[in-house]
Amino acid sequence: MSSTLSPTYIVTGTIHTMDEEVPTAEAIGVNDGLIAAVGTLAEVRAELGGEAPVVEHSSAILPGLLDAHNHHAEAGKEDLFQLSFPATATVEQIIEAVAEYATTLPEGEWLVGGLWGSNLGAELATGEPLKALDAVTGDRPVLLTDDSHHNKWANTAAMRAAGILDMTEDPHGGQIIRDASGAPSGLLYEAAAAIVEQHRLTTVTLDDEFHARCSERGIEMLAEHGIVAFQDAAAGLHTLKGLAKLDDEDRLKAWVVSSSLINDNIFGNEVVGEELLGQAAQYARAHHRPTWSKIFLDGVPPSRNAAFLTPYVADDEHGHDHLGATLLDFSELAGWLRSAQKHQIGIKIHCTGNAAVRLVLDAVADARAEGIEVPVHIAHGQFVEPEDRPRLAELRVVAEISPFLWFPGVIANALDAVLPEEVFAGIHPNRSLLDAGAHLAVGSDWPVSESPNPWHAVAGLVTRQDPSGQFPGTLFPEQAITREEAIAAVTSRSADATGLGDVTGRLRVGNSADFVFLDRDPFEVPVEELAHTRAVATFFGGEQVFGEPVA
Repeated sequence: MSSTLSPTYIVTGTIHTMDEEVPTAEAIGVNDGLIAAVGTLAEVRAELGGEAPVVEHSSAILPGLLDAHNHHAEAGKEDLFQLSFPATATVEQIIEAVAEYATTLPEGEWLVGGLWGSNLGAELATGEPLKALDAVTGDRPVLLTDDSHHNKWANTAAMRAAGILDMTEDPHGGQIIRDASGAPSGLLYEAAAAIVEQHRLTTVTLDDEFHARCSERGIEMLAEHGIVAFQDAAAGLHTLKGLAKLDDEDRLKAWVVSSSLINDNIFGNEVVGEELLGQAAQYARAHHRPTWSKIFLDGVPPSRNAAFLTPYVADDEHGHDHLGATLLDFSELAGWLRSAQKHQIGIKIHCTGNAAVRLVLDAVADARAEGIEVPVHIAHGQFVEPEDRPRLAELRVVAEISPFLWFPGVIANALDAVLPEEVFAGIHPNRSLLDAGAHLAVGSDWPVSESPNPWHAVAGLVTRQDPSGQFPGTLFPEQAITREEAIAAVTSRSADATGLGDVTGRLRVGNSADFVFLDRDPFEVPVEELAHTRAVATFFGGEQVFGEPVA
């Protein structure tokens, strides 16, 4: 795509600035990548001069959209280099896809892919699917990720290569699921899955350009949805290096906030914690801000390793009193809050269970009393007890909600299957959080979600219904929020939450010229049309980065 836009130009249309002081405008002026004027066409022309060309758009224009939680490089890598199948695929369909994809790979090369649905866990645990997988893959190692990206399904060759078959006990923070005979079924939770991934990474040589290209591809895909800024929620050293390389080469076409990993039971990164935090700042660039950190405080409910205050639904393996557990205790969490203060960074904390949320709030309360004012996100925010909801506003903790689990779907159904009815009924209490004064920011958790499409998020937030229509029903509609609140949560509110409010998220003078042409006005269309909103053209720093070239 090439555009003939000059450094100075005017844009007209139905402009929603998301600036609380000047919410709408007839025109904006762009000069050298920045918003130079906002107002009527006459006012903007007077500011920029009568010679500035005018780009007209017949529908709505919004600031470039934001994603407060994704794994963009992982998504880019999956798109470029891995087998992909939908989370709705059956075991038989997955094995068929694996067999076909294997024919495209060199002999002996690892086959990596996903995403299998969390609802397949019980079937995979029997070990019978492993026999079928082994039959079509033989000695080729295979490692397939689930839709949460926390767990994996490996064939026997992969488990043998990584030493799983020789392990008689579960690793700390993980679980090797065994069949009735006691043999590994191939289903690996959390740290057990990371062992295989770490071994796989020792078999390949991946340079900085590989990681840069993975990031670049992820950013290209985000631009297709009008997203020009995001927070990567689990950045390792390779991702930091890749992003710095992109910006050095003028290839980074988004604002990126990176969250350096404090712990990692999932992705197989070996450099984490203080070692990584001490290096992150050197990879800061004009458009890359490695100003956050990330803690995984618990797992995910479908594998029963998220931490809850009420026991899971009983099963044969865990009994009646299983609550899950946090990966860090209070003192460890408090220590990392102090470390974040030392490094002058924010801290995003993965909490999928309500006990994990409470532990964070308790630790932050102590930290605030000590004068520690680091920004804190509770990532995911799926389950927050009613008495804890006002504490987020009181403690200045952002409710970063992700992925899109506020409407029926594969993962929501998997949660419903393992949680008591009264616990599941509290899923994503977004209305209650806003009413309690919480700052709500929306993330996709892509590629945990199949798409980062923010309009699916917005539509679901407003209707609590599956925007694709694939899954029927409404998920606790009393927790729906307004379209105005939802759109703010994917623009200005997420910009503020990620620390990017000084440069993007609003069309105001001095901000980066980041905006998106939409095919309809999301503030005006019927609610049932919100999910069909799409980006026609996306602009970052005044440069068109997606869509048919405009002149």
